[in-house]
Amino acid sequence: MPSRDFPRVRLHVVTGKGGTGKSTVAAALALGLASEGSNVLLCEVEGRQGIARMFDVEPLPYDERRIATGLPGPEGERGGVVHALHIDPESALMEYLAMYYKLGRAGKALDRFGVFEFATTIAPGVRDVLLTGKVYEATKRNSRHKGAITYDAVVLDAPPTGRIAQFLGVNNELAGLARMGPIKSQADSVTKLFQSASTAVHLVTVLEEMPVQETADGIAQLREHDLPVGGVVVNQVRPRDLDDDDLSAVRAGQVTKRKVAADLSRAGLTGSGEMVLGLLAEARDHAERRALEDTQRALVEKLEVPTYELPLLVSGIDLGALYELAGLLRDQGLA
Repeated sequence: MPSRDFPRVRLHVVTGKGGTGKSTVAAALALGLASEGSNVLLCEVEGRQGIARMFDVEPLPYDERRIATGLPGPEGERGGVVHALHIDPESALMEYLAMYYKLGRAGKALDRFGVFEFATTIAPGVRDVLLTGKVYEATKRNSRHKGAITYDAVVLDAPPTGRIAQFLGVNNELAGLARMGPIKSQADSVTKLFQSASTAVHLVTVLEEMPVQETADGIAQLREHDLPVGGVVVNQVRPRDLDDDDLSAVRAGQVTKRKVAADLSRAGLTGSGEMVLGLLAEARDHAERRALEDTQRALVEKLEVPTYELPLLVSGIDLGALYELAGLLRDQGLA
């Protein structure tokens, strides 16, 4: 099923500053997209086995594995299927050598001699070509590929924002190195997909100064490289425990110890002076945090891209939490 806000997109690339929860958002997006019989592939390329941990499965091999049923439809329709793929560059190189040079076992023998390390040291861009090439193959697959699963959508848990333009700009990395041949051909094909309307790069942030600034910089870099910007997912949004009037009163120092004690008493609670002071301190911290978040939210709105919000889940992230986040992304139109 296509995303409601991005109906033409087949490849959803998810990036973000470290610590913003981009892998969590990528997993939730895959679950949300896998509805009503759809097949979705969730890929990771950073070697951390984050998908396996989130879905509580064994570490993933270089093979497409079914890991979950997608989010049920709004009318209770059966969800689709989420497959996962852990793409490591060494295995991608072996597949590349077998596909383009028919080396077979000889390719594995070359790996023992450190060919991969040699190739990626001489040409660092080769590593990204290998990683993105597998994503390209899975995205472009169709019914003519006998025996292979075809996917309605592919979600890529990509490198952080600071490296995303370089990672997706595989052609620039190889300029001057491979002017012809299968590597150049593959890089050209991958670049064409990444710059097309079939791709959207979504950025994940939290309402803090550095992640929001990195998101703005990332959007500028993506546009500079003609890469399609999708939406911004504001993650880990804290609950609004006080309304605007109460926040203004706390900031102005109008909430006194006597007032807090009186409110506790009216609620049938008795609090010591230490408790009252603690509650006032928490209220001031919350008011300061809300002011920071409101400032950063206004900056996100100025980015002029679709924006989505996900709450902070204090109980942590497990499969149930991923389904909850997937439902929120679908309700807001991203999934």
